[in-house]
Amino acid sequence: MSTDSLRATEAYSAARATAPRVTLQSMEDKIESRVFINLGDAIERTGQTARRPTFLMTLCVLTMANGYVVTGQSAPASAENFDAEKGRTFAYEDAIKKLWPLEGYLLREKLYG
Repeated sequence: MSTDSLRATEAYSAARATAPRVTLQSMEDKIESRVFINLGDAIERTGQTARRPTFLMTLCVLTMANGYVVTGQSAPASAENFDAEKGRTFAYEDAIKKLWPLEGYLLREKLYG
């Protein structure tokens, strides 16, 4: 899975940082599990009928070592652009982007205390 945009952001930040900061690696080290779900498939597994657009949405569920769960999602605007691998990449990036402020807050608490 390519996470080039996250890695580019990380490289840019690392080149300019002079103080403690949250890193992509520090967050990834805390991930206990990473699960990808196709929404349409999940709906059908519950015995419900999934509409076609739901098969275009990819969910990423990150469970952190401390038990906290973060989710990310992705879906193309046009069905013709659906690519399962890209969907997983974008959903993962979305989850990481949600985790970043939480890790920033945690670091700030450590620096403050």
